[in-house]
Formats: sequence, C-alpha cells, structure tokens
Amino acid sequence: MPMGPTNSRAPAFVPWRQGCVGWRKCVPDAWSRGYQGHTVLPVPDTYLGSTATLCPGLKFSIRPQQPYNDLPPGSSQDGDLKPPTEKVTRDLSSRAPRSLNLRVPDRPQAALNMGARLRPRQRRRRLLIKKTPAAAAAVPASSSAGAFVRPAPWAVDGHGVTLHRSQQERKRVMREACAKYRASSGRRAVTPRHVSRIFVEDRHRVLYCEVPKAGCSNWKRVLMVMAGLASSTADIQHNTVHYGGALRRLDTFDRQGILHRLGTYTKMLFVREPFERLVSAFRDKFEHPNSYYHPVFGKAILARYRANASREALRTGAGVRFPEFVQYLLDVHRPVGMDIHWDHVGRLCSPCLIDYDFVGKFESMEEDANFFLSLIRAPRNLTFPRFKDRHSQEARTTARIAHQYFAQLSALQRQRTYDFYYMDYLMFNYSKPFADLY
Repeated sequence: MPMGPTNSRAPAFVPWRQGCVGWRKCVPDAWSRGYQGHTVLPVPDTYLGSTATLCPGLKFSIRPQQPYNDLPPGSSQDGDLKPPTEKVTRDLSSRAPRSLNLRVPDRPQAALNMGARLRPRQRRRRLLIKKTPAAAAAVPASSSAGAFVRPAPWAVDGHGVTLHRSQQERKRVMREACAKYRASSGRRAVTPRHVSRIFVEDRHRVLYCEVPKAGCSNWKRVLMVMAGLASSTADIQHNTVHYGGALRRLDTFDRQGILHRLGTYTKMLFVREPFERLVSAFRDKFEHPNSYYHPVFGKAILARYRANASREALRTGAGVRFPEFVQYLLDVHRPVGMDIHWDHVGRLCSPCLIDYDFVGKFESMEEDANFFLSLIRAPRNLTFPRFKDRHSQEARTTARIAHQYFAQLSALQRQRTYDFYYMDYLMFNYSKPFADLY
C-alpha cells in the first residue's frame, strides 16, 4: 500500500558490522539505518532505552524501535498505554500473549490415548488451549476453549508434525536473535505506533501484521472473506484491498481494545527473503508507471544520485535505476524518507516486542497459509489465493531475478545492503544470498 515518506526525528538502528574489528563485540546493540564510511552512528540518549513498566498485562522486552509518522491525526507517537496502578499490572500479567503451541505427539495413536486425559486450564478458557490434535478434535465447534483450533486433515499425520515443528523452530530462532542483540532486554510499553501495521479480524480472533511484498494483498483478501465482507478472494480488487478501509488496524482501538486483542487473539506475520523483497518493491514501484512513487521518490533520487540528469527525468521522476535506488536506501542523509515497502520487518511488526504465534514465509506461502487457516478454524473452502493481481503478465521476483539486479552493484554495496537487512536475515533464518558476504 503506498505510503508517504516518513521523515523521522532520529535514525532507526540495525547492528553495525562493517569496518569493526571483531564486530560482534564492537557494537552488539548499535543500530543504524544507513552508513557513511565506517562510522557507527551515535545513539541519541532518548533512544538508548531503559527498563520501563509495560502496559497492564503485557510484559515484553525490546530495544527502542523507530516510530512511524503515519499515525492517524491526533494520535500520540508515544501512545497512552500507561499502567494506571501496580495492582492492575499484576492482575493482567497472567494474560500476556501466548504462543500458538499445539503439542503434536510423534505417533497419532499416542495423541488418541493422551487426548482423553487433557483438561483445559480454567484461567485460559477463552484463550488458546494447549492440546494435542486429538484433544482439539474432541472439542465442539461452539466451545470457547477450541476457538483457535479445528481438526485438520494433516493434524495427526507426519506432515502436520513437520509443520508444527517448523513453527517452533522459527519462533526459537527469532527469540534468540532478539536476545542476542538485546532487542528485548528492557521492558517497554506497547504503544499504538508498535501495532500500526497490524490488521484485525474479530470473527476468527486474528491479528495480521502486514509486510509489503510478502503476500500482504492476498492476505488482506483472505481476512475480508473471513470477516464476511466478501464471498470470494477473487472478487476483491486491489484498490479495495488497500484503500477501501474495510479492515481495521489495531492502533485504531483504545488501550483496552489493543491489550485485549494482543492477549487473546492469534498473532501472525509472513516474511520474505530481504533481497528478493527489495527487488520486488523496486520493480513494482519504479519500473511501471506510478503517480505516487515517481514524483515523490523518483524525482528526489534522480536529483541526488544521477549526474547530469535530464530535465524530463527530473520533471517526472521516471527511469530510476536499481543502483541509484540502493544509493538512496543506504544514504544516512537520504533526500526522502523511508517507505514501508522496503523497511525492515523489525520496524514494521516489532517481533522482538510482540510475541507472534505464527511466522510464515513467502517462499512456502501456500503450505504455511493453508496450515494457519486450518489452525484458526477458517471456513474449509477458503484457501490462500495464488493469483498475482498487479502486473500479472510479469514473472514474480525470484532468487534468480534478485541476483540479476544485485549483480549491478559493487561488492561493497551488496555488503552494506546485507548489513542494512542483517536483523531480518538473522531473525528469520535466511541464508546469505551471495558467497562473498560476511
């Protein structure tokens, strides 16, 4: 979804690695949006973070993240989520978000034997109950205890076990990455700016964090069908998805509404290999006519990074080349602000602050998406759509296409781009796309 540039008061930060000797010890929790030479940008005192009391019921840890400037008019960037009393904090602390944890036994028969002995915990009656697939199948559809789980065809077979264990591994890697760089070391309050990219579907109690260029358009279509706003994903046009306002964002609710949904809904996000996502965004926004990105971003990029740019290019902003776009991305003094289509997942979804129950990947979209739909008891005839609604005649951006674009860059530019997205590579366990990266 096109968004305006977000000029911020202070730079966002990712681990600085280039130019440091023994960089893992050099600045383990320094964060930087762009680089200039081998200088590590100083962290302003207001961004160093400190131990702070979390909102009632939500005790998370995170290093400070860069605020967005795309909040609705009148919204405070710091938010109002302050604990009114210590007592309320204690009372709600047991209702912090829980992970989507389905204990799948190694053998289906073991699940059948175990299911009869399971009893849901009373205090989690309306939350996600940890159970085996057999126990989930025994819960009636109308039962509040089974609100998040439905019996799936693969729930007790080997494939279901593999998908479940894959989720456990993804969440483990993500938590370890956050802990390694102290991204969750200080208690921080969840404010509206942290949840501004999260969309809400109340009927099935789902929160979806939008990561552009990682299947977000089709995921919004799925949520609209689940909410009863459309009968089929194929009936929903692209502009309706992004500009129709059918789905509410989590930051439009009051404090109590935000806390309640974070504590009781199933939270999920889908991610994509960072270099492929970046190339996909460039192809979409700069290689096709665009009435927003060309005049806003294109003109500024050409004026700053193209020597002897023609008057026509400066007038329209069309014709930006990929090396010029990367120059803009890495420039700490970039002439126009950041955009959600190429921003870090860490800034979009705050995965070190919000405990996501499900982490899907664009590379295994169909399998992950349909597994998730089964877990949340979505309609059985609803599957994730495969179609590409924008530039449908153009091939999707693959690893091979991304390599062709990055071959236009110098080794130093590729390294700096990898450093820029380093936390995304680390949190979501993506391999280095080029052998010469370190």
